[in-house]
Formats: sequence, structure tokens, C-alpha cells
Amino acid sequence: MEVLTLGPTGTYSHRAARAVAADDDVGFRESVTAIAEAVARGAVDRGVVPIENSIEGSVTETLDALADHEVAVVSEIVTPIRHALLAQSDRFEAVASHSQALAQCRGYLEEHHPGARLEAVASTARGVERARNDQSVAGIGHPDNAGEEVSVLAEDIQDRDSNATRFFVVAPPADRGDAGGKSSVVIYPNANYPGLLLEMLEAFADREINLSRVESRPSGDRLGDYLFHIDFEAGLYEERAQEAVDRLEEIAERGWVRQLGSYDTQHVLY
Repeated sequence: MEVLTLGPTGTYSHRAARAVAADDDVGFRESVTAIAEAVARGAVDRGVVPIENSIEGSVTETLDALADHEVAVVSEIVTPIRHALLAQSDRFEAVASHSQALAQCRGYLEEHHPGARLEAVASTARGVERARNDQSVAGIGHPDNAGEEVSVLAEDIQDRDSNATRFFVVAPPADRGDAGGKSSVVIYPNANYPGLLLEMLEAFADREINLSRVESRPSGDRLGDYLFHIDFEAGLYEERAQEAVDRLEEIAERGWVRQLGSYDTQHVLY
């Protein structure tokens, strides 16, 4: 099975992808959008993309990619995130990492390195790569990314010990399943009126279905126009879940509802 995830080697996405395929079958892209596009056209079997972090919340690029590309969600991987500060020495001037990692370590950086310049790069592994190539730069990444060129200056620098990230395993639409303990949908109502959101939420509340995440994102078509991402704790094989989705389709009769599928959660420790 060929799997795409965010690269290069050593990203947290790469670690999550190892739960799906052997290392030799994992390829890399620089953006979630590129991964979703490749999966949607059937160029690869699976993609592994971050969807939500316990500190910084949802990954907006992933939300937008799920709305823009026809893919299915077939699994969810949850893994703890352990950040380390890696550099050639403690005499660095900048800290480079993914924007989410920089934000997750904001308190540590402000306390211990308030004068360091923060540089957002494509991934944590790219930040460590910058540190390997430039002694004036430190990277934030998993401590296992240390080696001969860089060493671990500090471990567990994330602002909360409970730091964890959810990853979605995405597949071509034909692989979408109805079985699983959770499901995800994207709704574009193409409408805006008082009580619209309440109507969508009542579709689940009336059937005693718990919502684990509700997120709105601009549609990109016009100011004030939104679509909604909803994760709920029921499988689409359940009658109550399908009734709720049918109600969403009635509400979004001028727009659309995309059923991303049902899936189970896998917890992976690294």
C-alpha cells in the first residue's frame, strides 16, 4: 500500500503513517493539499494528514483540503506529541519549525529564548533540517531527530504534557465505509439565515448523537459564506446517523453534504 504524508523523513505525520504502511511504502509531499489531490485522483492508496491538535486546535489546511477534494476518511490515528529543541549549540538566533509546533511551545520559547526569531517552515522535520545546515538556527521536532549534526538541548518543551494530535487516514471515495465508531461530514448550506446552525445541530441532538467536533470555515466564494465540518460519535450504518445526514441534506438543499465516512480510532505511542 502506497501512502503519502507530510515530509521529509522524521515529521510527526511520518510517524503516524508508519501505523498504516511500512517505511518503504511511505512517500512525502510538502502540503496537505498535494496529498489530498493525489489521493482523490487515485495516484496513491492512502494519505495521512493532521486534522486537530489538543493545544492549537484544527489544522485549517486539512479542513479546506477535505472540502475541496473528493476523499474518504477511513481511520483516525491519535498520537502524543513530544517536542524537543535541537541545535548544533546553544548559541542560536532563530527557531524554525512548523507553525503549529512553534505555537505549541510558545510558553517555553518566551521564557527561555525570548530573543530568538521564530521561523515557520513546512514541517518540524524541515526545521530540524535547517538546524543541521545552519548553526544559528535551532529546530523543534521529535527528539529522535537528533543525530551527529544536532543534539537535544531540551526535551518535552510543549506547553502541556497532554499535547496530542489527531491524524486522518484518507482514501479514494470508493473506499468510504459506513462501519466505525465515529463519522465525519462536510456541509455547505449555501444559505445564511437565523437558526441555520441550530437546525444542523438539532439533526443530531434530536437523535441523541454526540458531536465531538464542529468547525466552520469560509467557503472562499464570498464574505460571510461558510461551510461546516462535523465529527459525530456514531457510524453511518446506524439508522439514527443516516436520518441525521438526511436531515442535513434537506437543510443544505441549495448546497451539498459530503459524507467522508465512518472509522475507528487507533492510538499510537512513539
